[in-house]
Amino acid sequence: MTLATAPRRSTAAEAGRAGSARRDHGAWFLVLPALLPILVLSVGPLLYGIGLAFTDAQSGRVQATRFVGLLNFSDLFQDSLFWDSFRIGLLWAFGVTVPQFFLALGLALLLHLNLRLRWLTRALAIIPWAMPEVVVGIMWRLVYHPDAGVLNETLRDLGLSGADGRDWLSGLATALPAVILVGVWAGMPQTTVTLLAGLQNVPHELHEAAAMDGAGAWRRFRTVTWPAIRPIALAVTALNFIWNFNSFALVYVLTDGGPGGRTRLPMLFAYEEAFRYGQFGYAATMGLAMVAVISVLLACYLVGRLKGEDDR
Repeated sequence: MTLATAPRRSTAAEAGRAGSARRDHGAWFLVLPALLPILVLSVGPLLYGIGLAFTDAQSGRVQATRFVGLLNFSDLFQDSLFWDSFRIGLLWAFGVTVPQFFLALGLALLLHLNLRLRWLTRALAIIPWAMPEVVVGIMWRLVYHPDAGVLNETLRDLGLSGADGRDWLSGLATALPAVILVGVWAGMPQTTVTLLAGLQNVPHELHEAAAMDGAGAWRRFRTVTWPAIRPIALAVTALNFIWNFNSFALVYVLTDGGPGGRTRLPMLFAYEEAFRYGQFGYAATMGLAMVAVISVLLACYLVGRLKGEDDR
């Protein structure tokens, strides 16, 4: 009896595997339209850039591009100007991401309250997010203008000394803080909207129960609100840091990396090497170094998230 039923069981298993394979092929067929643009526009250029980093590719050269191995990486490790820009990039990324998060969290908590005209306030809060970075840069250049800028005019009206004709974007001590302020203002709406969406998913009953137990506003935030939005906060902070570290357009419009390289971010440095000096291979090496650093930071973030989930 066992021998007679064994072939039937084997046939049923094979039929199940065949049906599963057909479903897998169907799933790949449905995913393919979304996967092709990613492969063509993201993975393809990334692989090409990685290959370019091992060559001496230059613009306008007549000779064929040669494979130089790790020569570009050796030059990069000895390039003090690049590592200065890398340090400035880290200062910029932390200087924008940290205050951006705390200000956005406070604004999200405020917009979450049942206030009058809340819909209008929420709409106004996302206006900076809707503006292109080039427009934001031009607008803030006018704000920081040394003669007719709103900032200097306001300081003069307040009677503060030293405000006459001060060029905030050209001063060695003020350029980076001025650019960081613009970065915080421009990126805060995105973080606010994300945190506000997380706050709206926190059950109101939990706040009511905590209030009935005598918990104040700070204790309710620490024990109810923050644990609920903590995964969202960590995710948006990590993404903001990566986005800010790779910033280009805003700083390019505001200062073009000046004065004296005080706001030259790594992406600006790589851009200048590629399109101002024509060193495509060396610029690709810089890009690969930045991708490696961002990948390490992202891996540390993911490991921390997974470890936190295991602890829970």
